[in-house]
Amino acid sequence: MEKEIKFEVAFSELEKIVKKLEQGNLTLDESIKLFEEGIKLSKICSSKLEEAEKKIEILIKAENGTNIIRPFEGSDEREETD
Repeated sequence: MEKEIKFEVAFSELEKIVKKLEQGNLTLDESIKLFEEGIKLSKICSSKLEEAEKKIEILIKAENGTNIIRPFEGSDEREETD
């Protein structure tokens, strides 16, 4: 079972991989291996951000006691119907 990784750690590792790939001095095999790891880290980051967005929406809804959800991007508010 894979150990739970924090968003900040995954994002930092992803940044390191991007820098290595951008340097262009890797073999094809090394590049592919890093690319695969980068994809995994990207999915972890995306999942963590989605979880955070859902928590924010729930907290906003619970705090206000209303059915207004504010999307994380800060776009227009939308009202839910019961």
